[in-house]
Amino acid sequence: MSEQAETSGIQFGLFTVSDVTQNPVTGETPSEGQKIKDAITIARHAEEVGLDVYAVGEHHNPPFWSSSPSTTLAAIAAQTERIILSTSTTLITTNDPVKIAEDFAMLQHISDGRTDIMLGRGNTGPVYPWFGKDIRQGLPLAIENYALLHKLWHEDVVDWEGKFRTPLQGFTSTPRPLDGVAPFVWHGSIRTPEIAEQAAYYGDGFFANNIFWPKEHYQRLIELYRQRFAHYGHGAPEQAIVGLGGQVFMRAKSQDAVNEFRPYFDNAPVYGHGPSMEDFTEMTPLTVGSPQQVIDRYAAMRDTFGDYQRQLFLIDHAGLPLNVVLEQLDILGGEVVPVLRKEMAKNRPADVPDAPTHAARVKAVYGDGPTREARPGANRGDNLTVGSPYQDTPAPAGSAFGLGRKEA
Repeated sequence: MSEQAETSGIQFGLFTVSDVTQNPVTGETPSEGQKIKDAITIARHAEEVGLDVYAVGEHHNPPFWSSSPSTTLAAIAAQTERIILSTSTTLITTNDPVKIAEDFAMLQHISDGRTDIMLGRGNTGPVYPWFGKDIRQGLPLAIENYALLHKLWHEDVVDWEGKFRTPLQGFTSTPRPLDGVAPFVWHGSIRTPEIAEQAAYYGDGFFANNIFWPKEHYQRLIELYRQRFAHYGHGAPEQAIVGLGGQVFMRAKSQDAVNEFRPYFDNAPVYGHGPSMEDFTEMTPLTVGSPQQVIDRYAAMRDTFGDYQRQLFLIDHAGLPLNVVLEQLDILGGEVVPVLRKEMAKNRPADVPDAPTHAARVKAVYGDGPTREARPGANRGDNLTVGSPYQDTPAPAGSAFGLGRKEA
């Protein structure tokens, strides 16, 4: 089982949208290759400064480089020891669920359990036909594909027939999840109540990447998720597993931060040359200022959304050079996150779950007993010649985290 350090309460980390954007100050545009190497450097430094999570998105078009998040995360896994590796979107609509099941179980093994996944539909409409899908079927694809992915991770032998892919008969996804416990799943959404419903149904986590719209919109989504989580019998509403996005840029003096970040904000395609930086910071969690301003802003998130389990920050986009991103990381890890950990722990109710870790989820299934080590039995490779392709007894079915877990 993983030797990953235990994190409790709330996890803090980074997510990247993987944009390759011209630096508006120098006029230089880095290469895709350089940005890929920079991402690995940033992830390593995030671990060095004490953050808990590094997450990368998925895109299949310029100006983004992250077409294969599992490959990137595997490279990071080989160069880190503690940090949890996640996606900040894996496209459940256009990826084959079989390949997702295989890739992320493999990443679990490579990282010694430091793996979870965030599923979403993405925000690039043309990606659907690029992968032979119909955008008009986006929601049905998300629902059906996750139903299959969930089954592939929780059953050794799968028979499946759905609307959007060829049937499966006697199929086994390999390797089996590490310790018999699937990666923790977050369902990410910025606008869709059906995705909050899906997360609630399975007792999974819900990640509201609240970086673009006013807080009231995300309050409604999170409240829906919490109520439906309770409706499906996974626990009280406040025991649902919630994650939030965020954006910061910091300097010791707030005006220095504003002056330095303004050209990046004003020219970044991600902001669409829309509201002013001042209006955007008022409407969204973007905080440009001193470390104390960031602490005050994010410590108040629990007043808006309730106690939650994961806070991810976007700090590497809009053409910011690597040295500036690493400086931001030093401030985040050295001055901001340690204070936020203490603030978030104050008066945190005892029945609010800690952030999910592989070690905690394994213990919820096995206690202090031995975990599953999948060992294939003799068969000719088609999984149809024996009742099960494995010698051992499968792990109990159902969610393996907290109150969502169902006994076999």
